[in-house]
Amino acid sequence: MSAPDDRTADLGPRRTDPAEDTGYSATVLGSHWIQRPGPDADGTLVAPAPRPDRVEGTVLRFGPGVTAAVAQRTHRTLPALPPVPAPAPRRLRRHALPVLVLLCVLAFLAWQRLGPSVQVRSVAVTARPAVLPCDGTADVVALVGTDGRPGTLTYRWTRSDGTASKVLREVVARDQRQARLTLRWTFEGQGRRTARAQVEILSPAHLTADARFTYDCG
Repeated sequence: MSAPDDRTADLGPRRTDPAEDTGYSATVLGSHWIQRPGPDADGTLVAPAPRPDRVEGTVLRFGPGVTAAVAQRTHRTLPALPPVPAPAPRRLRRHALPVLVLLCVLAFLAWQRLGPSVQVRSVAVTARPAVLPCDGTADVVALVGTDGRPGTLTYRWTRSDGTASKVLREVVARDQRQARLTLRWTFEGQGRRTARAQVEILSPAHLTADARFTYDCG
């Protein structure tokens, strides 16, 4: 038996390890790209027609496989953009004037209600007539000077016969610089006497003033 010929051994198929070939690149094809010979009408096998390089809607990719980055970039959907809000400064300018007017009105009302109250400058009392005839009525008037601010005066009258009125109130308007307080005192019967009427300002300050007159009925 003769030794095997080296040249004959080299002619056989040789398996090559893909890891030894540094230029190895796998090709991935879809199943629709693989077509086997089919029989003709008379039963003869016919080779398939050549396929185009691109099918509508399908892209060929060559290489060991589709990388994760490519797959993520291919199938990622763009995020929806939020609606653009209307510019805030324009809305603020549109409502600024009504709000400013409302604040001014509220401030004015608060100043009228919570601001400094009326202050009493002076008080004087007069009685008319100075000599009262029989069964006559005397008009006793107190003039209270103020500083023109709005507010309320509280006061009472005291008479020389030992009687006194309840606490009374007088509302003073803005720019009203004088308040007029009136007492009517009626006399009856015979006789002669001297009468005195006093006004007492209780608030916002404590002041008193009086007036005297004569009742003469002989």
